Amino acid sequence: MDNLSCYMLVILGVVLQNLMFCLAENVTANFVFGDSLVDVGNNNYIPSLSKANFYPNGQEVGFNFTPPYLAPTTSGPVVLQGVNYASGGGGILNGTGKIFGGRINMDAQLDNFANTRQYIITRLGEADAMKLLENALFSVTMGSNDFINNYLTPVLSTAKQLTVPPEKFVGAVIFKYKIQLTRLYNMGARKIIVVNVGPIGCIPYQREINPSAGNKCVNFPNELAQLFNNQLRILVTQLNSKLIGSKFVYADVYEIVRDIIQNYSSYGFESANSACCSGGGRFGGIIPCGPSSKICADRSKYVFWDPYHPSDAANIVVAKRLLDGKSAEIWPMNVRQLLASS
Repeated sequence: MDNLSCYMLVILGVVLQNLMFCLAENVTANFVFGDSLVDVGNNNYIPSLSKANFYPNGQEVGFNFTPPYLAPTTSGPVVLQGVNYASGGGGILNGTGKIFGGRINMDAQLDNFANTRQYIITRLGEADAMKLLENALFSVTMGSNDFINNYLTPVLSTAKQLTVPPEKFVGAVIFKYKIQLTRLYNMGARKIIVVNVGPIGCIPYQREINPSAGNKCVNFPNELAQLFNNQLRILVTQLNSKLIGSKFVYADVYEIVRDIIQNYSSYGFESANSACCSGGGRFGGIIPCGPSSKICADRSKYVFWDPYHPSDAANIVVAKRLLDGKSAEIWPMNVRQLLASS
């Protein structure tokens, strides 16, 4: 499928969510929150430079993907099977992603879910609605933009980096995220997958704007991601211990993608540093993927689809490892175990 959109490549938004419904009959619905990694079309309905204009990849099992909240067809009984609230450019912090114009940050995504929740209560009654949400799967893929399109934005973030140390910035993001994840729990969510930030210093865009790194990943963005991820894992532990009945799961996508990049040939890839959909530059990471971009001959051989996102082939590897992975990859249980839990 010749997808030219850089917002269709998902980790938990399509490939995995379809497998989930196939594997667990007790999963009543699927609710997805996040950024461009899992946006299946919400930004098409707002004035934004970050669009999801093409049908998602990953339809391997045959189920319909969880529809975008803003689509006019996302209404009636379809809502009871789940909704996708994700938005390209969105972040944990409300100021993240300003360069894209319109985007739906995490607070606003939770507001939208509150509307869905009220609709489900109205339709089913409160007791049945709470039971549906208690058995539903929730996934949150947030944080990358808070670094790439906030703290690390070229030129625009120079003053912030000089006045706000990385530890303070990460602390502020984690503090806000704790409030948001707790709010999600308070609205009825119990099975919640929290995806960490990947090795953003390895994406073609960061390689492009940091030529001094040569052929290696850029250290500083990866150090920020690891600083955030370490605190996020602690947060997940705290939430599980304090919020009765919660099952927060920490998905370590950073380590999985890092392994794919370091051992790319063993996974069948031929390129681990360049974008298949290239808009110029040494790594194809200068201009976002679009109709005028040059497309590689075989996208299944590339770890990265565009300047920012993993390819569909890489996402399938990630999804399968989250599904059946060991505690080093997803903790305290993998997705299959979460789906089977009561």
